[in-house]
Amino acid sequence: MQTLTRSVRSALVALTLVCTGALVSAGALVQQQPAAPQPPPPDQIVSAGEIQRMFEAVALVRSQETLKLSDEKYLPFIAKYKALQDARRRTQQERNRILSDLRKLTNDPAGDEGQMKERLKALEDLQTRGDAEIHKAQEGVDSVLDGRQQAKFRLFEEAMEAQKVELITKARQAHRQQQQDKKNP
Repeated sequence: MQTLTRSVRSALVALTLVCTGALVSAGALVQQQPAAPQPPPPDQIVSAGEIQRMFEAVALVRSQETLKLSDEKYLPFIAKYKALQDARRRTQQERNRILSDLRKLTNDPAGDEGQMKERLKALEDLQTRGDAEIHKAQEGVDSVLDGRQQAKFRLFEEAMEAQKVELITKARQAHRQQQQDKKNP
């Protein structure tokens, strides 16, 4: 078990180094303390999805240190944390698809109201189903943490989310600037 844990940790460390390297090349190194990363150079724009995946990988590795998890707790924690991240991502992706459908329907003057109601019902169902799935995954994470670790985990996730939002905002600003520069050389 300890050998497996070490190999998983080694793989995660390697993944973190790759992700950190990608962030550095994009001009935005994720730092231990929440700080304002620099916007990426206009010729090296990183998509919001790529930033999301990088942050998830970095969060997986940083969590052990932040939560002071023993090697024995780390492997079960990582499996449950990954399940939580996946549940959140799936719910958000499906929500975005439904909202896109609604946007198309409402922008079409001849949009079918029956289809709008069907998509609204799908959105409501997703909210209920997604909340339940995320809650179950969160309980899974909590099951391997003590009370102090659970509290630290909530704070850790908030700090990581704030860093991610800031970096995505800067990446979007850099992309807009790149588009403007192309129009006005």
